[in-house]
Amino acid sequence: MDDPAQLSEYGKILLIALVGMLLVCMTILLAKVLSPKKPNPEKLSTYECGEEAIGSSWVQINPRFYVIALVFLLFDVELIFIFPWATVFGHSELIGADARWGWFTLAEMAVFLGILVIGLIYVWKRGDISWIRPTHQKPIVSTGIPPAAYDVVNSKSYAIRDYKAAHDPQADLTEESTAAIKPKPSFGFRPKFKTSKD
Repeated sequence: MDDPAQLSEYGKILLIALVGMLLVCMTILLAKVLSPKKPNPEKLSTYECGEEAIGSSWVQINPRFYVIALVFLLFDVELIFIFPWATVFGHSELIGADARWGWFTLAEMAVFLGILVIGLIYVWKRGDISWIRPTHQKPIVSTGIPPAAYDVVNSKSYAIRDYKAAHDPQADLTEESTAAIKPKPSFGFRPKFKTSKD
């Protein structure tokens, strides 16, 4: 009878899992304790694979990224099964034992690849692989203004004053004479309250 003090095969697996979890937790804890903590806006910004980070990291991501990643993983993982099939298919002992073995495995792989191709065609026809770019359309707003009025405004030429040109002294005189008549503009909002005399 085996010694009950020894670990069973499941006990060894449990021990390896516990040691793995302990190592992961210890490295995360050490990184948390020993790493310098000097946050700045550049460190806290989003990282876009070497691109300049613009805007907040709280942006909506197009779900097509997720769908394309899933489709890639699906077909990539399923195509990995072809490699062990090719190594088993190449064994001369298996083919020598029964000649039908080679035809059977070839037909089996043809069915497997056929299912993959049908799935790929389905995803392609559904439009999940093609990246849809937005079409830029000029917004059209129905207003009561006739288009001819826009054409008149757009075709009219307007005089542009040169801001670098010297001031005209006659203009300053006319401004000073009209300044006495015109009230000075007030900057900001100043509420006017009614008095009891009003």
